[in-house]
Amino acid sequence: MFAIIGICAVFAAIGLGYLMEHGHFSVLFQPAELIIIGGAAFGAFIISSPKKVLSLTLKSISKVFSSHEKDQKAYVELLLLLNEIFYKVKREGFLAIEYDIDNPDSSEVFKKYPTVVSSSSTVDFICDNFRTIISSNMTPHELESMMETDMTAQEHDAMIPSTALTKVADGLPALGIVAAVLGVVLTMGKISEPPEVLGHSIASALVGTFLGILLSYGLVGPMATHLENSAQDHEAYLNVIKTAIVAMASGAAPQAAVESARRAIPGTCRPGFNELNEEIKSWKDNQ
Repeated sequence: MFAIIGICAVFAAIGLGYLMEHGHFSVLFQPAELIIIGGAAFGAFIISSPKKVLSLTLKSISKVFSSHEKDQKAYVELLLLLNEIFYKVKREGFLAIEYDIDNPDSSEVFKKYPTVVSSSSTVDFICDNFRTIISSNMTPHELESMMETDMTAQEHDAMIPSTALTKVADGLPALGIVAAVLGVVLTMGKISEPPEVLGHSIASALVGTFLGILLSYGLVGPMATHLENSAQDHEAYLNVIKTAIVAMASGAAPQAAVESARRAIPGTCRPGFNELNEEIKSWKDNQ
C-alpha cells in the first residue's frame, strides 16, 4: 500500500511541477521511447540472470505492493507460538510436539498464529530445527551454528531480487541515453524541416533520457531497496526464533527463553516486558 502511495507521489510531483511551467504532457507521451528503454532493460535483465534469479525476482516484485512487514503484532504472535511449544515440551516432552512440527498446516498450535503460518519459510525454519533437536544429540552451540548457516543461505536467496533490480536500475539511465541518441538520429533526418518540427523532434528525443533517469531513481531503484529492507526484516525475524530455540535447548525455562527472544526483536517492533507477560498470562488462563 505504501509503495503505491510512493509511486503516485513521485509521478504526481513531477507532473505537477511540469504543469506549473506550462508543460504539455503530449510531448512526454512517447511510447516508442518506453518500448526501447523498457524492452532493452528487460532483455539485458534476461541476459544477465540465470533462471533462478529470473524466477525469484519476478515473484518478489509483487511483494513490493503487498503488506508483509513484520510489525509488533507479528512478533507477539511469534513469541506466543514459541511459548506454547516450549510449555508443551516442558509438560509432555519433545515427542508431544512431533505431530505439530511434522504437520504444521493441520496443527492446532500453529493455526492459532496466522501471521507466522503465512510465511512458509518461517514455519519450515521452526519445524526443521525442532526436528533436529528431537532426532539428534546436538549441543546448543552446534545447534546455533547450524541455524546461522541456514539463515545465511536464506538471506542469500532473499537478497537476489534486490541485487538484480539494482543492476537494472543502474542501467536504465544509459538505456535512456540510447533512446535519446536514436531520437537525435531521427531528428537529423529532418534537418530540412521547419524549426517547429525540429524542436518537437529534439524534445521527443530528450524524453528518452528523462524516462531512463525517472524509471531508475523513481521506480526500479526504490523497489530494489524495498526488497532489500524486506530481506533484512525477515533475517531479524529468524534471528528471534534462533535466540528462543537456542535458549530453550540450553535449559532455559519457557518464559525465560521467550524473554531472550523478545530482547532480540528490533526496538521499533519490540513489545514491552509487561505487555508480553500479559499476553502469556492470557494464554495460560485459556488453557
